[in-house]
Order: sequence, then structure tokens, then C-alpha cells
Amino acid sequence: MADSKISKQQAKSELKKLREQQKTQKKQRKAARKAKKASGEGIFSRIKQVFSMTRSFDPNIGWWMLLAAVVTFAVVFVITQFLFHWIVALLMSLPFALLAAMILMNRRAEKAAFARIEGRPGAAAAALNTLRRGWVVTEEPIQMDPKTQDAVFRAIGKPGVILVTEGPPARAKKLASKAQKRLRPVLRDEVPVHIVQTGRGHDQVPLPKLTKHIKKLDKSLNKHEVHEVERRLSTLPIGKPPIPKGVDPWRARPDRKALRG
Repeated sequence: MADSKISKQQAKSELKKLREQQKTQKKQRKAARKAKKASGEGIFSRIKQVFSMTRSFDPNIGWWMLLAAVVTFAVVFVITQFLFHWIVALLMSLPFALLAAMILMNRRAEKAAFARIEGRPGAAAAALNTLRRGWVVTEEPIQMDPKTQDAVFRAIGKPGVILVTEGPPARAKKLASKAQKRLRPVLRDEVPVHIVQTGRGHDQVPLPKLTKHIKKLDKSLNKHEVHEVERRLSTLPIGKPPIPKGVDPWRARPDRKALRG
């Protein structure tokens, strides 16, 4: 009897501890949700932030989103109502309309983000960092003029080695030629080296169109050759320019997490 009483007391105490732990975990989760909401990390707060940033660049973004949603809704509804009941067509059209509005906002937000950083040091590196899988991008310039802040950034992909310049065309071309001479000794002759100048002048590529321009280049390497080229070039030292204390201008880039919505 005594043993059974002790076992019952132990079971009650363990159950009490378990309930206390559950209450503590519940309070912690609730506090974490409040902190997340207060810090503005929720999906709706991010969408609101992206919309506000885009509206400062494009005041008519709200009307464009509404137009995209209405047109998409009408098209999907007309198509699906011949296949399903009109209520089903209505339910299917609403998500597509919302998706169309979000896609339009994301594209406009990307343009707004590039417009904010265009012309600043490191803007080309920020654009290159939006490249997806299959690309190796150096965040720091591989060649730079400390006086003029003209710089050359490097990206490696299936088209080969791409040198992206910042600065006036004449100075940027000379800087890119120096960078190309440094790369050639460690590259095979079959590896193409492309020079792309960013800017709004003649024979220059605007920053918002940089990644599209690079992706359209002819493919010359496969996946394994890209890694081999990256391994060879990683042996070359990258001269780091003198950077003042504070925010690193070479790491300036659009908020990709916010752009996804």
C-alpha cells in the first residue's frame, strides 16, 4: 500500500511538472509571436513594407496591381466557368488574381530597389547577387581604382567569366582590361571572358537589366567546368580597397526576402 501511495504521488508530481513545462512553453511561444509581430517580421508587415517602398518609386502601383488582379480574375473566371460550376470558377479565380497582383508588385519592387542603389558604389555587386543557382559571384571588387571608385566585379557561370564594371566607359574599360590580364594566366583559352559595363550610356547595360543580359550570353561551360574555373580563380588574391569604418558600401543590396513578399 505504501509503495502504491508513493508511486501515485510521484505520478502526480511528474504530471504537475509536465503541465508547468507546457504552460511555460506556451508562454514562450506567445512571447515569441508578440516579439515577431512587434519587430515587423510577419508576412503581411513585409508585404506592407515592400508596397510602401514601391509606392515611393511608383505612385500608381496600387492601380496597376488592381488592374492586374481584375484582368487575371476575368480571364480565369471566363475560362473555368465552362469547365466547372460558377462558384468553383469564382474560388479558382481569386487566388490567381491575388498572385498576379503580387507578381506585379514584386517586379516593380525590384525596379524600385535597383533605382535606389543605381549609381552607388557596389550597385553592380548587388545586382549580381540576385543571380540564382549555377553562378559564383564575388561580393568584393577584383579590381578597383581607389581615387575614382571605379570597380570591376566578377561572376562565373556557364557563359564563362563575366567582368562587370562600374564607372565611365573609358576608365572602366581600362580597369576591366587589367583584370582580364590577371585572369588569363590561370584560365584555359577555351574559357570565354565577357566584359559588361553597367550604366545608362552607349554600349552600357542598365542595372535592372544586368542579370537578364548576362543570362542571355551563349553557354560555353558545363556545371563541372564552372566549378573548375571557380577553383582556379579562387587562388588569385583579391585586393581589398580601403573602406572606412561603418557600413560596408560593397555589401549594399536589395532586400531579397522582402522582394519575395
